[in-house]
Amino acid sequence: MAKSNVRSYTDKELLDRVKVTKGFQKIPEGYWILGVRSNEDEENTYDDKFYIFKGEVFQEVITGTTHPGAAILKGGFLRFNKVGAAVLKSDMWYHDMWRYIYRASRGHELRQVNKVTVYRDGDKDGKSEEIGTPIHGLFGINFHTNTFKWYNNLVKMFIGSWSAGCQVTNRRDRFLHWMKIFKARKSSGEQIYVTYCLIKEF
Repeated sequence: MAKSNVRSYTDKELLDRVKVTKGFQKIPEGYWILGVRSNEDEENTYDDKFYIFKGEVFQEVITGTTHPGAAILKGGFLRFNKVGAAVLKSDMWYHDMWRYIYRASRGHELRQVNKVTVYRDGDKDGKSEEIGTPIHGLFGINFHTNTFKWYNNLVKMFIGSWSAGCQVTNRRDRFLHWMKIFKARKSSGEQIYVTYCLIKEF
């Protein structure tokens, strides 16, 4: 069974929390995703949760990570930049952050299309931290799973290099279920963008 260190919440607890989170405007009418970042942050482990809502109606919760993997935090970020691994700022709303896309090389994902706020963690201690001066921009903070499209549905427990700042689920089966929904809604014009809210465990 997939593991998470985040405790269980009622729908009301989560909705009450996001309504006082920075950047809140209103609950999106369509599908949106709420990430809850574990306070424990067990190294290199998928110990966070993603809650999917439609409006104020809870749909499903799946495990994943909102942190970069240990391979990236301990120096792997140097392949991308010399400053540090991207750690998405928590306790923030990111409106219309993602748009569904399919790439032959990587399969399905929600790709970042609007600016977000990140920290650059460059101390190489393997711990994901919101330290230093936050920066705002396009950093490729996407939502995807931890296997490419031709892999099986094995639920992996270790992040490795699968996140360099992206929000990543280790439940490929459920990820593909939701990608079909986002693809259909984009194709129909019913929902082009997906809003994300990321909060710390409370």
